[in-house]
Amino acid sequence: NLFPEHIGWRNVTRLLVFSTDAGFHFAGDGKLGGIVLPNDGKCHLEDNIYSMSHYYDYPSIAHLVQKLSENNIQTIFAVTQDYQPIYKELRSLIPKAAVGTLSSNSSNVIQLIIDAYNSLSSEVILENSKLPAGVSMAYMSHCKDGIARRGEDGRKCLNISIGDAVTFTISVTAQECLKDNKKHSIKIKPLGFNEEVEILLSFICECACQQHGEPNSPRCHGGNGTFECGACRCNEGRIGQLCECSTDEVDTKDMDVNCRRNNGSEICSNNGDCICGTCVCHKRQNPEERYSGKYCECDNFNCDRSENKLCGGHGRCECRVCICDANYTGSACDCPLDTTPCLAPNQQICNGRGVCECGVCKCTDDRYQGRTCESCRTCPDVCIEHKDCVECRAFGTGEKKKNCSEECGYFVLELVDDQKSLPDPEQRFLCKQRAENDCWFYYIYEVVNGTQEMVYVAKKQECPVAPDILPIVLGVVVGIVLIGLALLLIWKLLTVIHDRREFAKFEKEKLNAKWDSVRWGVVMGNVVQGNIMGQLV
Repeated sequence: NLFPEHIGWRNVTRLLVFSTDAGFHFAGDGKLGGIVLPNDGKCHLEDNIYSMSHYYDYPSIAHLVQKLSENNIQTIFAVTQDYQPIYKELRSLIPKAAVGTLSSNSSNVIQLIIDAYNSLSSEVILENSKLPAGVSMAYMSHCKDGIARRGEDGRKCLNISIGDAVTFTISVTAQECLKDNKKHSIKIKPLGFNEEVEILLSFICECACQQHGEPNSPRCHGGNGTFECGACRCNEGRIGQLCECSTDEVDTKDMDVNCRRNNGSEICSNNGDCICGTCVCHKRQNPEERYSGKYCECDNFNCDRSENKLCGGHGRCECRVCICDANYTGSACDCPLDTTPCLAPNQQICNGRGVCECGVCKCTDDRYQGRTCESCRTCPDVCIEHKDCVECRAFGTGEKKKNCSEECGYFVLELVDDQKSLPDPEQRFLCKQRAENDCWFYYIYEVVNGTQEMVYVAKKQECPVAPDILPIVLGVVVGIVLIGLALLLIWKLLTVIHDRREFAKFEKEKLNAKWDSVRWGVVMGNVVQGNIMGQLV
């Protein structure tokens, strides 16, 4: 065995991290090297090295599981991506084991251990020690989802967080009375934890109250047994809890066998009592809840739920399976079959580009999206996509008129007189495109029944009106003449203004010249007069 003093473990929860980039060996592989002795499950450590690898074969998986459980060890397999499938299969055989992907340089080993530990710590799995002969145990778990589970699922609860409370109900059944007068110990503990519950079983095969029994008591199915110690001891030839069965009708050995499903250990699936080889199911506190079936294996209250309603409120629960109403399907009847939410404005389901599942469009073409697969950001416009083929088939023009019959026969063409005769454009794609002759033509494109493409074209085109040349020419000539006259008038006006300014300047200069001649004459007269006066003196 693995001894704590060899490894240095205290009495705590133990994690064993096994890191490798290869597979694993199990019992029998040692024969390739001539080693045939089975592994004894002991350490054989010398200087922290296993010293008996040349003597003992590899341990079997069952042996490994036993030793891990005995020593309260939880295993974390940190392996590379190539060996993930192998160790995941091994994990399914080893309780409380986890597998993580180890990077090539082992840089993520710490995070891997943290994630694996969180995964392991969220599981609670019960195990028990070996049971005495004739004793069986049945588990029933009440996990945080509120669903009661039995059988192997009754041993465990998953996805448990800190603070969550879970309850396990354990039933111990003795098929016969053990007369060895010994107390038998049964230990129950959660895997990976040190805590355990010990049950001491002692069997009382004979009681003092048997001396005061009531022979042929009416409480034993009309006098078919002796009522003693609160139970019936049946007369010869009668069996059953109340001596209600005859051994001529039911074999004592087969009575419980007929109440076990698939030869299992649970009588009437732990939901009923075996009476005369027939299961009589227990009653529930809620009269609307009931067990049913030959082995009481069915019930009408453990089906899947949706929005906290049994079978989503759209069906009934039969033998833990939802039987949905006419317009619903799914495990919890939460998938409506009504396709109304998937109808596009053109009254097509998902615009012919998808399927309606549970009232939601699932687009078959990844390019389309939206509530009814109506949007395609990477697709060409519908009008542009079909424009050339519509033009060549409707009017015999366009870029594809040479190969029109070969390239454009994928739709059905229907011609109408004008735009007003086209089908309702609000429910379809209305297109307006320019033809080769620069005229506009209108058409509508739609997909019928998801496959048939239809095109409706208005034969009447909207062409631009040719301009009237004569008014344009006359207007241009009149404009030129008017502009010329305006320029002449402006030139004449500027000339007149200039001439008047020059004449005014001339008149001013002329007046200045007359004033200067008069002033000069006065000066000269004064000078002459002065000379004459001087001579006289």
